[in-house]
Amino acid sequence: MLVSDYNYDLPDERIAKFPPKERGSSRLLVLDRQTGDITDSYYRNLDEFLNPGDVLILNDTRVMQSRLFCTLPDGRQRELVVLEKHGDEPQRVMYRGKLHDGDILTITDKTLDDGSFEEPLRGRRATGASEVRGDKPEGMFRERILIKHIVGNGIAEVESDTPLADLAEKYGTVPLPPYLHRDATESDKKRYQTVWAKHMGSAAAPTASLNMTEDLLDRLKQKGVIVKYLTLHVGLGTFLPIRSDNIEDHKMHSEWFNIPDDTIAAIIEAKKRLSRNAPSGPSSRASVTPLARRPRKGSSKEFFSPQSSGRVIALGTTVARTLEYYGKTGKTSGEDDIFIYPGFDFKVIDGLITNYHAPKSTVLMLASAFAGWGHLKNAYEHAIAEKYNFLSYGDSMLIC
Repeated sequence: MLVSDYNYDLPDERIAKFPPKERGSSRLLVLDRQTGDITDSYYRNLDEFLNPGDVLILNDTRVMQSRLFCTLPDGRQRELVVLEKHGDEPQRVMYRGKLHDGDILTITDKTLDDGSFEEPLRGRRATGASEVRGDKPEGMFRERILIKHIVGNGIAEVESDTPLADLAEKYGTVPLPPYLHRDATESDKKRYQTVWAKHMGSAAAPTASLNMTEDLLDRLKQKGVIVKYLTLHVGLGTFLPIRSDNIEDHKMHSEWFNIPDDTIAAIIEAKKRLSRNAPSGPSSRASVTPLARRPRKGSSKEFFSPQSSGRVIALGTTVARTLEYYGKTGKTSGEDDIFIYPGFDFKVIDGLITNYHAPKSTVLMLASAFAGWGHLKNAYEHAIAEKYNFLSYGDSMLIC
């Protein structure tokens, strides 16, 4: 299976460079993964497409301010993104620009009123952690990071006196995706974070959740939709491209996750309800009632029958891969390195709310595995023609 098979033309003008002015005002495309039928709607109408008894699961991770601006001793500037740390493994960062083993970087405080850089530390390349330490003259900004080892693919192992998580919290900025080609604004601090963000640890946002509002969550709960949470700290796998020609050769980076007991219990009960309500017959589909052929634009009334109550809906690919890792292994906490691509046998989710993904990306592979590439590509082409906005700050789709 080739990566090049999962490609499409994404016009630059369809990439959302900024979040919508009002959270939740984005559009929503609804795709029936059995028939390929498409309905154009709005994210605020999501409650019209979910039924009482459905379980909607959200990722409650919180994004670190993990983008650090640094300076080399000769004044050259470098940018780091602090990556999640697993157990006793070395701390790692992604970097832009050339770096070498032993380089010392001085953190640049981008929060200065005039936007200027702090004066860089004038020093020499070091060979050990002791070189990072030393006296810090009063009034001189001297937080430093030692490049211990260049791992490759823009990743380096580093060491610092102050934990990187603390440095990121104090001096970091929002780790916006590089394709936006801009620095984070004050607005991004709020908008590149979900409204329910709780557990600090992600190097990127679970972007399908950025369009969700408290008002919509309240309406979903009032309708009888069961809202539950899990935690997956989004990490390195989100950034790394697929570098092999064959999809099967790609290795996903592990990410820490935890699924609470009450979320597991809700999933189990939902599956029981879905099984009880399933129509009989070998060709029946319990998770969703097929759409009748109808115009692409219109009301969502009668979209799903009551028989579809009890579906498990993942809000975002981070939730989807966490739940499917649980379905595959039975594990509810630990390290998740699952790579979902076409041919995958889904055991837990019955629906997926997700944004539009970049060509040849791992998240596009996941959506393709769930919807079928033919249906998904057709939906993407429709979305481009209808001027939907793509990628992290863009519009969303519901696949079920």
